[in-house]
Amino acid sequence: MNLTKEEKELVDSVERGEWRRIPNFKKEAARYRESARATLRKDKRVNIRMTERDLIHFQRAAVHEGLPYQTLISSVLHKYINGRLVERAG
Repeated sequence: MNLTKEEKELVDSVERGEWRRIPNFKKEAARYRESARATLRKDKRVNIRMTERDLIHFQRAAVHEGLPYQTLISSVLHKYINGRLVERAG
């Protein structure tokens, strides 16, 4: 198998036992599975305007979550309209 340098480094790291299962693996796997399903279901394009500052916050949060920022924005909107996103007190 021909691997890139990065792929080989990942395989070597796994083989050295440096990888551990994350806490709440089943819950996180389900969350990512649902994100993938939502990504595949999309059939409409929407253009919105927002401040550059808000966009940067979305992009940073998306990197942290390991998602494209458009997917994160879509997820936030979906959760909001379905009552699963609530404001924090304070």
